[in-house]
Parts: sequence; structure tokens; C-alpha cells
Amino acid sequence: MGKTIRLATRSSPLALWQANWVKTQLETEQAGLVVELVRIKTTGDKITDVPLATVGGKGLFVKEIEEALLDGRADLAVHSFKDLPVEIPAGLHIAATTKREDPRDALIASRGWTFEQLPKGARIGTSSLRRSTQLLHQRSDLVIVPLRGNLDTRIKKLQSEKLDAIVVAAAGLRRMGWDAQITEYLSIDICLPAIGQGALGLECRVDDAEMNRLAASLDEPVTATCVAAERAFLTRLQGGCQVPIAGHATMRSGHLSLRGLVASLDGAQVIADEASGPMHSAAMLGESLAERL
Repeated sequence: MGKTIRLATRSSPLALWQANWVKTQLETEQAGLVVELVRIKTTGDKITDVPLATVGGKGLFVKEIEEALLDGRADLAVHSFKDLPVEIPAGLHIAATTKREDPRDALIASRGWTFEQLPKGARIGTSSLRRSTQLLHQRSDLVIVPLRGNLDTRIKKLQSEKLDAIVVAAAGLRRMGWDAQITEYLSIDICLPAIGQGALGLECRVDDAEMNRLAASLDEPVTATCVAAERAFLTRLQGGCQVPIAGHATMRSGHLSLRGLVASLDGAQVIADEASGPMHSAAMLGESLAERL
């Protein structure tokens, strides 16, 4: 008989795509393994009528999932890394970081405009302070419209809310096969990505040796190192969804480069810088860049 494990996930279409991808990878890795999805509705899923920054608190999309891991209702969990707070509950840890999808933000414009072509006063929908402050810094004439809901809901609101454009993570669109709708992949010079954007994190109990072994089969070292640098940067700045912070690391030939940014809420002031160093100094690199900013 094969072994069955329970994989906790949010129940949005994108979260389920990600969970099913992990399920397929794990079942392929170990013959006879059966992965059952445990769908969990988080606080962030329940509150969809106000911006995340207004809701406050950390872990809006992970708290209930982590509770399921701690009380034994689930063995393993999959998260979008950008939703994961830097503080992980005692007894849990991130056992693996998957290979990153495209980390950039994507513009979907109702008339096919690029960012530069958007008319003056264009109404842009986004759920993120990080995005809105950077967009306003580039173009103070834009009107930012709070946009919540699952990815498919946000795309529909482009028409139903009579928006000129929306900005969402390119990774989600690509995973769902909706990348043909992208008008422009925004340069990181326009919109620096969220910490961990495009990567998935697998979380489990620290003392569960079997789950740790299973999860490790999906770990991608380059992405894991880059995300570690980004999260060290975020940790030092004590950031959450109420603070416009962005960071993105890349690695080439064992050399790590990290760009970081902090902005005022209105986008008038943006403080950004870069740091680089050897791959083994990921945490130190993130912390030192945060100190400079």
C-alpha cells in the first residue's frame, strides 16, 4: 500500500494550481505516494472588500494553514512565498523553495497600452501598497484603485470597474496560462517585485523527518539563496503588508546581487540601493542593505 499525505493550500484557482503542481511533483518523486489536498480558507480570503494594508496584521494568507500543520490536520503546506511572513511559528519551518517563475509585475491594460502609453489620470487597479507607491513615483498623475480578490476576479474587474489597467504578478498569470493577456512585463526599474515573488515555499513541522525529506526533493538552491537574501532584507526592516518594501535578488556564477527599496505611502519618496556579494553571504547581504536604506 502507498502512503497518503495531506497538503494544505488556499482554495483559490491559482493556489490550487500551485498545490496540484506540488502534488504531481511529489507523487512522481516517490512511487506509491498519494497526496491529498486540504483546502483552507484564510483570513485574507475571507476579507475581500478592503485593502490588505487596512486589515493589518501579518500572515493574512497563511495563519490558518499553519494552524492546520501544528494541530496535525495537514502534513505539508504550499504557499506563495510573497505571502509568507518572515516570522515562522515555533515548530514549523520552510523546508523547500521551488524554482522561481517570472518575478516581475505585469500590466494588463484595457486598450493594450504600455505603462508609458497610459493616458493622464488613468485608473490603475492594484491590491498592493508596494505596487501603488512605485507606480505613483513614476507617474503621479495615475489614480490608484484598490483591487482585491482572486486573480481571475481582479482580471474581470478590469472591465466591470471600468479600469484602464491592473497590475498583478506575472507568475500567477503564467502558471494559469493567462500570460497572453499581459500588455507589458514591468521592468524592475519601474516596479521592483515583492520579496519572494514568483517562488513557492513548502512548510512543514521541524520534527517531521519524512516530510522534510519529501519537500527537499523540490528545493531549488539558487532560488532558495536569492529568497533568503530578500527575506533577510525584509526581516531587518520589520516589514509587512502595511509598509511599501520591495526586494529582488539574482545570482550569476555564484555571485549574488540584491536590489532593495522602501517608499513613502504616496510614492513621493523612494529610497533604493543595491548590494552584492558571494552566495554564502545571502543573509548578511540582505541585512546590510536594509541597514543602508
